[in-house]
Amino acid sequence: MTITVFGTPASPFTLILIYVLKELGLSFENVPTTHEDIKTPEYLATKHPFGISPVLTDNGFQVYESRAIARYLINKYQGTKSSTVLIPSDVHKAALVEQFISVETSYYTQPLVKLLTQLISVRRQGNEPDLKIVNEAREELGKTLDVYEKLLEGKDYLTGEFSLADITHLPLTYYAINSACEGDLWNQRPNVSKWLKNLNERESWKNIATEYKLSEQIKFTKYNG
Repeated sequence: MTITVFGTPASPFTLILIYVLKELGLSFENVPTTHEDIKTPEYLATKHPFGISPVLTDNGFQVYESRAIARYLINKYQGTKSSTVLIPSDVHKAALVEQFISVETSYYTQPLVKLLTQLISVRRQGNEPDLKIVNEAREELGKTLDVYEKLLEGKDYLTGEFSLADITHLPLTYYAINSACEGDLWNQRPNVSKWLKNLNERESWKNIATEYKLSEQIKFTKYNG
């Protein structure tokens, strides 16, 4: 079995896959890619036609898009190397996992990406963030987290049990709190804060933070505005 992930570990979307691989107990090789790498004609022709990472290869099979890759890994390998269940076999429980992944994509990640683009990416380019966009994104994300606060009442994880739906939330959130200094959005909501604490304390994530030196990434991207 040879699994290779093409993508920089600093990318939150690559981190989703690394998190899944670690939870499933799978060994893999990571081939870091730069912004220049993923825009070359060869990469566009052989890896991802839209010039994005991550991309995964597995014994000759190739797939791109982080959530699609995660589902592939779970469908093929779940239960083979560890007891962790990321998508349950029960059809109703699996539907709830997919429901929360859809919620994450539609209502959580969109405003979060807007926020991080301004507070991290724009600043990296030497420009000042657009405070109108920042405030709009904060407000939108706050409304989403108000709903999450209710949904997480009496639960440790989104569906009640740890799943892929929780994993897809964490890497971007980690950067929002530790690099963009937006922790209050999560910390002022007790159920959301507890959920996030549960995710951060999983051994697989702590190992990732150490192995891939995420604290150094934080220093590089930290926003002090």
